Amino acid sequence: MRKLSDELLIESYFKARELNLNKEFIQLIETEIQRRSLTHKIRVSS
Repeated sequence: MRKLSDELLIESYFKARELNLNKEFIQLIETEIQRRSLTHKIRVSS
């Protein structure tokens, strides 16, 4: 996950939710989003 750009990480998050992927996988993405302090980008857009 650390190799993904911020933009690609956010896109991956929304796509994973759209496709109803495994909740643990989505949690991994959310954890990385929080680590990078990008939560404002998913809260504003969701």
